[in-house]
Amino acid sequence: MLQNLHVKNLALIEEADVEFSKGLNILTGETGAGKSIIIGSINLALGQKVPKEMLKDNDAPALVELIFSAEDEKVRKKLQELDIEAEDDVVILSRKITSGKAVARINGEAVSASALKEIASLLIDIHGQHEHQSLLSKKKHLEILDAYAKEELGVRKQELAVVYKEYREVKDEWEHSSLDIEERKRELSFLEFEVKEIEEANLKAGEDEELEEAFRRFSNGRKIMESISRAHEAADGEGESASELIGRALRELSSVSVYDKKVAELEGQLTEIENLIHDFNHELSAYISDTDFDEESFYQIQRRLDTINHLKSKYGNSIETILCVYEDKCNRISVLNDYDAYLEKLSAKLKSKEKEVKRLCEEISAIRKRNATALCQAIKQALQDLNFLDVVFTMEFGKPAAYSANGYDEPEFMLSTNPGEPQKPLGKIASGGELSRIMLAIKTVMADADEVESLIFDEIDSGISGRTAQMVAEKMNVLGRNHQIICITHLPQIAAMADAHYLIEKTVNHNETRSNIIKLNQEESIRELARMLGGVEITDAVVKNAQEMKELAYMKK
Repeated sequence: MLQNLHVKNLALIEEADVEFSKGLNILTGETGAGKSIIIGSINLALGQKVPKEMLKDNDAPALVELIFSAEDEKVRKKLQELDIEAEDDVVILSRKITSGKAVARINGEAVSASALKEIASLLIDIHGQHEHQSLLSKKKHLEILDAYAKEELGVRKQELAVVYKEYREVKDEWEHSSLDIEERKRELSFLEFEVKEIEEANLKAGEDEELEEAFRRFSNGRKIMESISRAHEAADGEGESASELIGRALRELSSVSVYDKKVAELEGQLTEIENLIHDFNHELSAYISDTDFDEESFYQIQRRLDTINHLKSKYGNSIETILCVYEDKCNRISVLNDYDAYLEKLSAKLKSKEKEVKRLCEEISAIRKRNATALCQAIKQALQDLNFLDVVFTMEFGKPAAYSANGYDEPEFMLSTNPGEPQKPLGKIASGGELSRIMLAIKTVMADADEVESLIFDEIDSGISGRTAQMVAEKMNVLGRNHQIICITHLPQIAAMADAHYLIEKTVNHNETRSNIIKLNQEESIRELARMLGGVEITDAVVKNAQEMKELAYMKK
């Protein structure tokens, strides 16, 4: 459940803090008061793209924060995957927005926008002002059905995605496999040239690294030998060398070490140093004797590196990659040398993959059709509750010309609202007001199936009035018994049903316009209902009517 919304420096809101309640939360206010800003700020906190015009001050960061109480096991598991702790089942989603970037956090931990959206989808579902227009698309119908049947479809759709990818790869290979004899000859000749070029290089893994090290050593050969020689002279040369000085110091200590234990210990340490110097001088002499920086060796290293780098420029940036390319080209030569056998094998593989795809598509289609019957029956019942008294609501399944990673179904909702009328595609006969009610019915059914606790409806009442408005209000009231509903509305029938009523109003102070949100008490709620009923002039009769409406709504709860 959404417990709290905090907004700062966003559009007309300087700072707002809203505590939401269980059940039906209603937001009302004059047109232009800032109701859309409230929904917009929630959308921002849930990961939606940030419109520049919503930033109140480019120099001051905007902040939106949502606090949820969440006991759902799916939410806890997802948070654990993100290494985020949820203390006392509290989840805090926040987004700090500047003119340059937006930083999303969950319980104080920075997360990506995609992770934020994934967590948010488990906590809340938002129905925007124009979302019902998406019902005009058959693609949306498939999304609704698959969401309803996701428990059964999940594993099958994952399996189909993998198999379909393999099928497409084989099909693409088959579609590009038609080579005539001349084309095969040209490709074979070119491949044989490339294979021979790599074979003649006689490459060995790691060889390039060894050669590059030798090249660096040879390139600096003179400098190395000069420094080594000077070091050898200092360590073991004639005159005042390190060996001579340490030897002299050791002889002096040896002459007196028998008189003092401490001097004897120092003699032992110096003896170790003398031994180390002797070993060092021996290795240094061996290095000088064994190292030969001749020009011929340097030339051979250069030539070998040139050969390897040439092959790298053509086939890959490492010897390992070149050898893998070599293997692929050898395999392709084998294919071209026995092309008929290759085509026969490829054809058999394609048929096998297509058979797998078809089997999975059939299984998925059967699951969809079985669930479509239950879904349409549930939506029909919800529509009857919304004043579609003689409605017939079904789903027809079309079939596209080709398979896809989503199966081979093209389902479409079919509707008849009057007795004796044939069913027609939903998008062709439903008006704007009808689409709003149909989407509400679908959301109601999906909410019960998906167990998302919080639902937001932004002006679900578009295009409806009278008896229909009352039935929508009653439906919202029923939905609010098992879910938290946050609803922006212009209809007093819906507002009267509120468990918690909030007024969004716009004020002007010192030539600055601000939007504020206030939770109304019983008397204030009746006054707001009267405004919605009476418009400019609020008479005693209008107030009485609002009071009666509130009392009737209370009786229905």
